[in-house]
Amino acid sequence: MPAKTLDHPALDQMAATPDIFRAMLSGISDTQAYWKPTPDRFSIAELLEHLSHVEAHCFRIRFDEILAVDNPEVEPYDQNAYYEQGAYSNRDAEESLAHWEEQREDNLEFLRGLDRVVLSRTGRHTLRGQFTLANLLNEWALHDLGHVRQLAELVRAQLYYPEIGPFRTEYTLKP
Repeated sequence: MPAKTLDHPALDQMAATPDIFRAMLSGISDTQAYWKPTPDRFSIAELLEHLSHVEAHCFRIRFDEILAVDNPEVEPYDQNAYYEQGAYSNRDAEESLAHWEEQREDNLEFLRGLDRVVLSRTGRHTLRGQFTLANLLNEWALHDLGHVRQLAELVRAQLYYPEIGPFRTEYTLKP
């Protein structure tokens, strides 16, 4: 009997995200990668390290916990606490991106190898309550898309906006 392969739209989105990021980052200098729009917002480099960190320390670990134990309690992932502790700072942008891409490839292989029935398994988030692995898989793809938008704004602000001359009055950036 052939192995079952999980088929879900979130997986296709998650598989596309690395190529989307690579395309957007083409032409970004090191200086631009470390530019912060405000002191409390991610730079491109910090964003890429956040993605690398959350891939393993939030999404994958939650899948592993819920597959190992019935209805486990899971702790919140507090990105603000990690940010304040400097977990995303002073990292090489390319190394963070490459590490995230490796993790993503491994995670997609893992996820595609699951049987669809596991998506109904549950966990209990200490703040949000009961959720299923299907909810978590959808959140994973949603998280990606939020950071696609965020990265696009950072790239727009650093790479293109400075060079559009008189057309600046037609655009509002929100990096």
